[in-house]
Amino acid sequence: MDFHALRDIVVLFGLALLTVVVLRKLRLPSIIGFLITGFLAGPYALGFIRNTHQVEQMAEYGVVLLLFTIGMEFSLKELMRIRHMVLIGGGLQLALTIIAVAVIGTLAHFPLSQAIFFGFLVALSSTAIVMKLMMDAGEMDTPQGKAALGILIFQDLCIVPLMLFTPFLAGGGEGLADIAVVSAKACAVVLGAHYGSRFVVPWLFEQVVKTRSRELFVLSIIFIGMGTAWLTAQVGLSLALGAFIAGLAISESEYSHQALSDIMPFREAFMSLFFISVGMLLKPAILLKFPLLLIGLVVSIILIKALLTSAVGIALGLPMRIAVIAGLSLAQIGEFSFVLSRSGLSYGLLTRETYQLFLGASIATMALTPLCLKISGPVADFLIGVLPHHWTRGRRSLAQNGDKVALRDHVIVVGYGVNGKNLASVLKNLEIPRVIIETNPFTVRGLRNQGESIIFGDASKPEILEHAAIGDARIVVIAISDAAASRRIAALVRQMNPSIHVIVRTRYLLEMEPLFKLGANEVIPEEFETSVEILSRVLKRFLIPQDVIEECIADVRRDGYDMLRSASKRHSHAVGIAGFLSGAEIGSFRVRKNAPIEGESLRGGLLRTRSGATVVAIKRGEQTIANPDPIWEFQVDDIALLLATPEQMRVAAKLFEPG
Repeated sequence: MDFHALRDIVVLFGLALLTVVVLRKLRLPSIIGFLITGFLAGPYALGFIRNTHQVEQMAEYGVVLLLFTIGMEFSLKELMRIRHMVLIGGGLQLALTIIAVAVIGTLAHFPLSQAIFFGFLVALSSTAIVMKLMMDAGEMDTPQGKAALGILIFQDLCIVPLMLFTPFLAGGGEGLADIAVVSAKACAVVLGAHYGSRFVVPWLFEQVVKTRSRELFVLSIIFIGMGTAWLTAQVGLSLALGAFIAGLAISESEYSHQALSDIMPFREAFMSLFFISVGMLLKPAILLKFPLLLIGLVVSIILIKALLTSAVGIALGLPMRIAVIAGLSLAQIGEFSFVLSRSGLSYGLLTRETYQLFLGASIATMALTPLCLKISGPVADFLIGVLPHHWTRGRRSLAQNGDKVALRDHVIVVGYGVNGKNLASVLKNLEIPRVIIETNPFTVRGLRNQGESIIFGDASKPEILEHAAIGDARIVVIAISDAAASRRIAALVRQMNPSIHVIVRTRYLLEMEPLFKLGANEVIPEEFETSVEILSRVLKRFLIPQDVIEECIADVRRDGYDMLRSASKRHSHAVGIAGFLSGAEIGSFRVRKNAPIEGESLRGGLLRTRSGATVVAIKRGEQTIANPDPIWEFQVDDIALLLATPEQMRVAAKLFEPG
């Protein structure tokens, strides 16, 4: 029995473990470790692995699984929502990069067909690296994350036409006719996936789930993903595109989250093999022979791609900060370029030497991607600081937000994602004045057409907050996914209006302390609140009474937030009486019919003796009475404003409800 393949895998993973551990100590990402592992173990360096073919095959499965899981995490509805970025943004980025590289190649005395092929190779970015880094950083839901994803999807869709156009550049094949035929096949496959996601996939999963077999469930996921990839390959499309379409089909199913969790370990293992296999292809001799040329190529590729992609984002109306971050995140050469380069090598569009130069420059750009992402924020902030505001604020037609918002005592909602959308909807239903600040130009346009009060722009700019009447607002809710941007906005809001109440939504508990230091009054960490919601649902399934559940939740919240309350008090810059009301809350309650409090007077003392809460004001109809007289009697639909501790509030709430 031949154990060579198994030995190769053991050697690769063992060397990868050692390399990644060392790089983690240096705070460098795992991807660089995998590239170095392949470089060292490959046939051109230490020679641990002689036959790279089997490793390359498993690496292709890694790319397939990556696109499959990206499809599952995405959805057709979300794809349609960013269709402008996919079609227009991706199309412009691809076309401009190909043209720019072709012009430079022609000036360098390469034949036009060869220069255009160089453009093909440079135009594609790495879905594998960018998506992994953004997922790890929790930036997939940010505007820059969605912009990058839209362009990457278009690039992945274009790999097939580019592959078919390669022989045409070399003087063979039917070129345009083949592209038209395969494009028609691609449309047919996408339509098939759409209807499959609505009818076939839900039915199949329903039958599998009935068996209560996890093994069968995992097998069905692999069957759908690999089967769709194989079918697309049979009609001339790429395996990875088929896997992405299969993932989209599953994403519409109610079982998508379970499917994603089951397939994720396979993806991580095979993806590491992909990066290792890329490192194996490079010959060390090329680094020694052309060091300056390679450095020049790497710098040129990163600058060209970052500048052109940023320009496309700005042309589509994105603020400069978002466009620059997206541009730098896509400044590397992608994994599909390696597939395309082999085709170019076979057709004579690349020589052995130019192929190795391409590999060296590509691997370097991949390895530099984490650095590009790290410096993208500071670079964007520097550019915004030195350039005029009207250059950096986004599309002119959207940036002209009209006159300053004519509102007082209103709520400013920063970000129109899931949280911002839900909040704005409730505020609208309750007729509470509000204004939304959003950086997605297409969202802004749609909401303006619906008559919503919305401003296009970056809330970290004073001009935008001034336009939203920050000085007259009561509350600012920062509901965006970008932690760095949230900190900048919180600090600026507190500086511009020291008395405003600042509420920030964040992902993790670790982000709370910095936000409190910058002046946030309340920080809502999704990580903690999700655990509270899980606790509530578990207790409900055990038929625990609702009042007991609420007490448990209050205790958990009190214990969980106690460690940060001192930070809140220590670093809050708010003025007013808030500092004298430590540990107390202000809440309002409506008197319901047949409630214990109905018909009771303040002099009777029911509210005070039962709960300990103090009545600050009472609203009856359109009339509001502050500090009401003791003879005041509660009537149905009166709204009482109470001052109390959280425990007193829970007791007082029961007095306003019937029974």
